[in-house]
Amino acid sequence: MTISVLLADDQAMVRNGLRLILENQADISVIAEAADGVEAIALARELRPDVCLVDIRMPRLDGVEVTRALAGPDVPEPLKVVIVTTFDLDEYVYGALRGGAAGFILKDAGPALLAEAVRAAHAGDALVSPSITARLLRQFTPVSQTRTPLTDREADVVKAIARGRTNHEIAAELFIALSTVKGHVAGIQHKLSARNRTEIAIWAWQSGLL
Repeated sequence: MTISVLLADDQAMVRNGLRLILENQADISVIAEAADGVEAIALARELRPDVCLVDIRMPRLDGVEVTRALAGPDVPEPLKVVIVTTFDLDEYVYGALRGGAAGFILKDAGPALLAEAVRAAHAGDALVSPSITARLLRQFTPVSQTRTPLTDREADVVKAIARGRTNHEIAAELFIALSTVKGHVAGIQHKLSARNRTEIAIWAWQSGLL
């Protein structure tokens, strides 16, 4: 199955570079490009790509506003948005994550991480550039102070999620079935009242689990 991707960046050279990287992957196809935020929202709503790769700084609407419009908690059928940016400023990343972004990576992270970010978002996981994970996630207000304690295994899964691991990687690291990982993630989200894996990671850092 091919993962369809929308690229949104105001620089044509950057879009071309991202397209070359992604289309070199057998399982990823770029179906559209947008040069600004308004165009990105319109194309995303029309084409319904599997993943939207969105830059932060764009004309008309920035990446945070695009994320809220496509992936926010009030969107009936949210799309999966990954922020790809040169700017790792706290205000941008906080806004994107709170707006529903599935993850964010820096443009200098390399081709492999870019492709993995697309695959992770498509699989319902989240991928964050390792260089900024701890610095950023420690700043968030806790998602929830759960009254139902996590089991030891759930705590292991939470730690792995906070380190950016996908479900497949967690299954391999903990020597458990993929279906078991998914079950743990669902249970953790319920206990923490977390909407997604990003909020689980936020809780992990804020609670001192890591």
